Amino acid sequence: MEKSLYTADYQAFLKLLYQLRIEKGLRQIDLAQLLDAHQSFVSKYESGERRLDIIEVKQICECLGISLVNFSERLETLLNDR
Repeated sequence: MEKSLYTADYQAFLKLLYQLRIEKGLRQIDLAQLLDAHQSFVSKYESGERRLDIIEVKQICECLGISLVNFSERLETLLNDR
Protein backbone atom coordinates (compact mmCIF):
# COMPACT_ATOMS: atom_id res chain seq x y z
CA MET A 1 0.00 0.00 0.00
CA GLU A 2 1.31 3.41 -0.99
CA LYS A 3 1.80 5.87 1.86
CA SER A 4 -1.11 8.32 1.81
CA LEU A 5 1.31 11.24 1.81
CA TYR A 6 2.21 10.43 -1.80
CA THR A 7 -1.26 9.72 -3.18
CA ALA A 8 -3.09 11.95 -5.61
CA ASP A 9 -5.83 12.40 -2.98
CA TYR A 10 -3.37 13.76 -0.42
CA GLN A 11 -1.87 16.08 -3.00
CA ALA A 12 -5.38 17.38 -3.74
CA PHE A 13 -5.87 17.94 0.01
CA LEU A 14 -2.67 20.01 0.15
CA LYS A 15 -3.61 21.93 -2.98
CA LEU A 16 -6.98 22.86 -1.46
CA LEU A 17 -5.32 24.14 1.73
CA TYR A 18 -2.95 26.23 -0.41
CA GLN A 19 -5.80 27.57 -2.57
CA LEU A 20 -7.85 28.55 0.47
CA ARG A 21 -4.89 30.46 1.92
CA ILE A 22 -4.35 32.29 -1.37
CA GLU A 23 -8.10 33.04 -1.71
CA LYS A 24 -7.99 34.59 1.75
CA GLY A 25 -5.05 36.78 0.64
CA LEU A 26 -2.69 35.40 3.25
CA ARG A 27 1.01 34.71 2.96
CA GLN A 28 2.45 31.73 4.78
CA ILE A 29 3.79 34.02 7.49
CA ASP A 30 0.34 35.60 7.94
CA LEU A 31 -1.35 32.24 8.42
CA ALA A 32 1.44 31.08 10.70
CA GLN A 33 0.89 34.12 12.92
CA LEU A 34 -2.84 33.39 13.10
CA LEU A 35 -1.98 29.81 14.09
CA ASP A 36 0.63 30.98 16.61
CA ALA A 37 3.17 28.88 14.73
CA HIS A 38 6.33 29.39 12.71
CA GLN A 39 6.17 30.07 8.98
CA SER A 40 8.03 26.80 8.47
CA PHE A 41 5.00 24.91 9.85
CA VAL A 42 2.85 26.20 6.99
CA SER A 43 5.62 25.69 4.45
CA LYS A 44 6.23 22.12 5.54
CA TYR A 45 2.62 21.00 5.44
CA GLU A 46 1.96 22.76 2.12
CA SER A 47 4.96 21.01 0.56
CA GLY A 48 3.93 17.64 2.01
CA GLU A 49 6.99 17.45 4.22
CA ARG A 50 4.80 17.40 7.33
CA ARG A 51 1.49 15.60 7.85
CA LEU A 52 -1.44 17.25 9.55
CA ASP A 53 -3.80 15.71 12.05
CA ILE A 54 -7.50 16.52 12.09
CA ILE A 55 -7.18 19.02 14.95
CA GLU A 56 -4.53 20.97 13.02
CA VAL A 57 -6.73 20.96 9.92
CA LYS A 58 -9.61 22.30 12.02
CA GLN A 59 -7.41 25.11 13.38
CA ILE A 60 -6.19 26.00 9.89
CA CYS A 61 -9.77 26.04 8.61
CA GLU A 62 -10.82 28.36 11.44
CA CYS A 63 -8.01 30.78 10.54
CA LEU A 64 -9.05 30.64 6.89
CA GLY A 65 -12.69 31.35 7.76
CA ILE A 66 -14.07 28.02 6.59
CA SER A 67 -15.71 25.33 8.67
CA LEU A 68 -14.22 21.87 8.78
CA VAL A 69 -17.47 20.55 7.30
CA ASN A 70 -17.30 23.00 4.39
CA PHE A 71 -13.63 22.18 3.85
CA SER A 72 -14.48 18.46 3.76
CA GLU A 73 -17.28 19.08 1.26
CA ARG A 74 -14.94 21.06 -1.00
CA LEU A 75 -12.30 18.36 -0.77
CA GLU A 76 -14.86 15.66 -1.55
CA THR A 77 -16.04 17.60 -4.60
CA LEU A 78 -12.47 18.11 -5.75
CA LEU A 79 -11.69 14.40 -5.39
CA ASN A 80 -14.87 13.32 -7.18
CA ASP A 81 -14.31 15.71 -10.08
CA ARG A 82 -10.94 14.21 -11.03
